[in-house]
Amino acid sequence: MKIILPVELAVDIEPLLPFDIKFVRVDSDGNFDDDPSHAEVYLNGFKLKPTTLHKVLAAAPGIRWQHTPSSGVNHILTPTFLEHDIILTNGSGVHAIPIAEFVLNFMLYYAKNVHKLQNLQANHHWFNWLELEELYNKTLLIVGAGNIGQEIALRAKAFGMRIWGSRRHPEPLPNFDKIVGVNEWRSLLGEADYVVVATPLTPETKGLINAEVLRLMNPNAYLINIARGAIIDESALLTALSEGWIAGAGLDTFVTEPLPPESPFWSLPNVFVTPHCSALTPQLRNRIVALFLDNLARYRHGEPLRNVVDKNTGY
Repeated sequence: MKIILPVELAVDIEPLLPFDIKFVRVDSDGNFDDDPSHAEVYLNGFKLKPTTLHKVLAAAPGIRWQHTPSSGVNHILTPTFLEHDIILTNGSGVHAIPIAEFVLNFMLYYAKNVHKLQNLQANHHWFNWLELEELYNKTLLIVGAGNIGQEIALRAKAFGMRIWGSRRHPEPLPNFDKIVGVNEWRSLLGEADYVVVATPLTPETKGLINAEVLRLMNPNAYLINIARGAIIDESALLTALSEGWIAGAGLDTFVTEPLPPESPFWSLPNVFVTPHCSALTPQLRNRIVALFLDNLARYRHGEPLRNVVDKNTGY
């Protein structure tokens, strides 16, 4: 068996492969270090470009299974990819812990007025009375109660928060006080102090957070996006932030990345911009490798793979 490995993960995976598995490396532009034509397994790299994906598919027509380290697969489900009979699995679950911690970082940043505290320190100014907020007894609405949403709920519950969530098939989940369907969460917006976007990007969720949704939010609430930028109508969000429809936002993802230097998001005082880094910890790499190797063993033994993507729903 031959597999295709991305150069950025090859150094971690190659020493752990069974002796009878051959491999070929591919870089981020789709250049190979050997002949990939007989490969049947493809592990793609981070931030896979459609042009690279299509080069790999053309060079290795025998691919039967592709694994991506990302949770989102919207960038993979191109018309060209869908023409091929390829099983697709994703990294769902491996990012949940660091991203959940990052969401708490966003919420605590606003609740504890970290920006103001940093300015006081920078100016050597001791402020005699600075009133801060608590997360205790605040309401958190998580749009998308999947693996990441559930890890967020676990950590937020430790702060004594009231936690609501939405998912396609509503069912009781640990740490959630309420779970509603995909068409019901809008009715909860006015009561939420923090709204976290944790749903996959699909044709149905593109532009999901639009002007109507933002108008329904509590004017003292904060919007946090650790999913995909295109789930939010950025023009509507800029208006909402500038005109005070909502209190602020924590944004780790954007429609265009890297975020252009001229983007207004950089300068808004009520926005915490981060460079799509919420999952990036040393432990993440180990989880990615472990999941792929487990699925590789399953594939070789004809066992069901973990995290098989439904190409119709997009996750």
